[in-house]
Amino acid sequence: MFKDLKETINAYKARDPAARSSLEVLLLYPGIRATLAHKRANFFYRHNMKFIARWISQRSRKKTGIEIHPGATIGRRLVIDHGMGIVIGETTEIGDDVLIYQGVTLGGTGKDTGKRHPTIGNNVLIGSGAKVLGPFKVGDNCRIAANAVVLKEIPPNSTAVGVPAKIVRVDGQKVNFAGEVDQIHITDPVAQELIALHEQISALLDKKAKSE
Repeated sequence: MFKDLKETINAYKARDPAARSSLEVLLLYPGIRATLAHKRANFFYRHNMKFIARWISQRSRKKTGIEIHPGATIGRRLVIDHGMGIVIGETTEIGDDVLIYQGVTLGGTGKDTGKRHPTIGNNVLIGSGAKVLGPFKVGDNCRIAANAVVLKEIPPNSTAVGVPAKIVRVDGQKVNFAGEVDQIHITDPVAQELIALHEQISALLDKKAKSE
């Protein structure tokens, strides 16, 4: 336990240039307090003492602004930076060396039972405000951009951005989406409407001329 704690403190110090000492991280960083509370809650959850587990997790949420369900599985050296507004669902699995920023939701998309939350691989970064929703995997070494909404699996070594999220980099190389839509020869919908309107007016004028 103490080895895990030391590793986690060192991870915070390595990732956050504002962290000045181990004591500061341990006592003043809400992210590490939330993960320590989760370890206790998860112990009771696994031993079928669900009420105590939820009580611990809810007290932690009130103190830190971070809601981690006691059933979630969290790996080593998780760093939660800032942390306010983070929600981590019951069947979420998080690997080692993951960095999560404020406002992130690792959630489900409905009321299904069983596995319904994402699995996050090792060395993943999830930017502020991002939502990862559903029982799929985000592969190792991925980067999820701020405010992205991820609704399907992300392969390892990828960067995903947008709503819904699209993969823009794999293994450091840009992904070309040019084949999806011909951006040069794509039909202009406004121009098409104007042409159709012009044709209708011409037809009406011809009809009027013939009737006269």
